[in-house]
Amino acid sequence: MSDLVARTGRLQQRCIPFRYRNSNEADDVKFGKVVEVLMITSTSGPGLLFPKGGWENDETVEEAAVREAIEEAAVRGDLLDFIGFYSFKSKTHQDEFSPEGLCKAAMFALLVKEELSSWPEQSTRMRNWLTIPKALQSCRHEWMKDALENGFCKWLAQNK
Repeated sequence: MSDLVARTGRLQQRCIPFRYRNSNEADDVKFGKVVEVLMITSTSGPGLLFPKGGWENDETVEEAAVREAIEEAAVRGDLLDFIGFYSFKSKTHQDEFSPEGLCKAAMFALLVKEELSSWPEQSTRMRNWLTIPKALQSCRHEWMKDALENGFCKWLAQNK
């Protein structure tokens, strides 16, 4: 009986799909490239999310991040780097092992190379390309805002 270990939550993966676009007069940037991130509508309420999900036994967390980006947001690209782990609570993951619904998300940066015209979840999700300031205002959850601002933006500054 002493070998039992309590489960403390679920591990998911999420990616922050992004692209570079040439700036225009409407942008705050005077010249150069503007970074936009892709967010998707939630199936369970207001606000926007980054593509996410669990992974299958026959795939790595990185492969699952790429798959979920295709399934939920219809984008393909290069999974560049791991950004960090972010903890959150999920009502859908509350159970006897984790009454609080504690979860942890492994976040990755995905440089988008292709947008697909059709995808598995297109009837339930819409895509939204947003500048980072607009994405920060649109994040459904505080932990996602933290991942974007303190994870992705710092990673982006170091990798430009």
